[in-house]
Amino acid sequence: MNANQPIAALFDLDGVVFDSEPQYSKFWGEMGRIYHPEIEHFDQIIKGSTLTRIFNLYFPDTTIQETIVKQLNLFEHDMPYEYIPGVYDFLLELKKKGIYTAVVTSSNQIKMQSVAEQHPEFKSLFNRILTSEDFSASKPDPDCYLLGARVFNAPLENCMVFEDSISGIKAGMAANIYTVGLSTTNPHETIAPMCNHVIPNFEGFTVETMLNLLK
Repeated sequence: MNANQPIAALFDLDGVVFDSEPQYSKFWGEMGRIYHPEIEHFDQIIKGSTLTRIFNLYFPDTTIQETIVKQLNLFEHDMPYEYIPGVYDFLLELKKKGIYTAVVTSSNQIKMQSVAEQHPEFKSLFNRILTSEDFSASKPDPDCYLLGARVFNAPLENCMVFEDSISGIKAGMAANIYTVGLSTTNPHETIAPMCNHVIPNFEGFTVETMLNLLK
């Protein structure tokens, strides 16, 4: 880490900032049962993917796409967004210490509007919010996290990725950024070999902890 250069914390959204992954598992599990009963654990397979990638791979029929989009928009508008334990205080500490923060999510701008309706303070917690509209390649491609570092002119060694999904963890590692996996979606033992460090949530995780890991 170069202390004279910008430092950035890059956060996935669902399962990292908000405890929303179980709800998405129900939604996509139902879509899988309806349209792809031949695929087991469909909800797990698509985690971390942009909607465009999901459609390209599994729902080429535009009529089905339109149906899913309508259902998903309603679902995301009405679902509760509860903060992962400790993340709110950690974000405030990062802001106080002058460390850049960004959301780097496969979700779209419509979803962000729903989040902002429930949490008016949300946008003020981050310097940038990068969504699926901002990058072309879906996780596990590293493009989204490379963009996250680039918007702050932060060296990769000065960045930290926080992810929960396997595809997201792979994206952070492929970007050569120190990646912290949260065991909110997958068990500790599953993600530990894939990332640099694992935490259950952000309780007790401080800026000092982050900087020590980056050293």
